[in-house]
Amino acid sequence: MKPFTIIMATGAAAGIAALGVTMAKTNPSELEYEEYAVQRLTKYLKTDVCKQTTNIIQNLIHFNCNKLVDSANPQMQEIVTRTTERQNYIIFSIYRTDLKISSWMPSYKFETVAAFDQFYTYTAEEQ
Repeated sequence: MKPFTIIMATGAAAGIAALGVTMAKTNPSELEYEEYAVQRLTKYLKTDVCKQTTNIIQNLIHFNCNKLVDSANPQMQEIVTRTTERQNYIIFSIYRTDLKISSWMPSYKFETVAAFDQFYTYTAEEQ
């Protein structure tokens, strides 16, 4: 083999190894996913579900949807924890969450890939 080819092959192998180590070290944990999922769920509830309640209903029963969502945060994390399955591939993870909060809300299925300390939800389906 030519010296240049050997150097290139060694450099490529070292680069791939360094990338693998970096990805393994930055693969987010389950707790980080739960925090991410609760944050996304809270945003959804406040922007979509709470906006559907009318002012008349809020005035009649003194109901503040945003405050209710904020107060339910610990319970939401528990629900996410119970309904999530993680597939850990060392350098990245795939999270599948089948979320059913209550009978008055539709259930959802989420699939998220986690790598480099980031989350990307690539599937969000109402069931």
